[in-house]
Amino acid sequence: MSTHNPQAQFIHLLRLGWDLRTLGVGTALVLPATGRPVLEVMSGGETRVRITAVRRGREWVFTWRPWWARCWQRGASVCAEADNAADIIVAEVIA
Repeated sequence: MSTHNPQAQFIHLLRLGWDLRTLGVGTALVLPATGRPVLEVMSGGETRVRITAVRRGREWVFTWRPWWARCWQRGASVCAEADNAADIIVAEVIA
C-alpha cells in the first residue's frame, strides 16, 4: 500500500466518523477533488478540528494538528487501528 492512498484514508476516516457519532460527536467527511480526505469534528455547530489519516511506517494514524505545531505539542496522533481511537480523540479535541 502506498504512503498516499486516498481510498484507505477515506475508509479509516469513515470508520472514525461513525465511532465518534456513537459517542454523540458530530462530524463531516470532506472529500476534496484534489488532496486528502479530512474528517471535521464539530462542536456547537462549529468545526473544532480537522483530522487526517496518514501512514507512518506500517500503520495508519489519525492526526489533528498541523505539521508545524508538532514541534512543541505532543500527543496529536493516535493509531487508526486502536479500538479506543474515538475516545482518545474526544478527550484530546473536545475537552
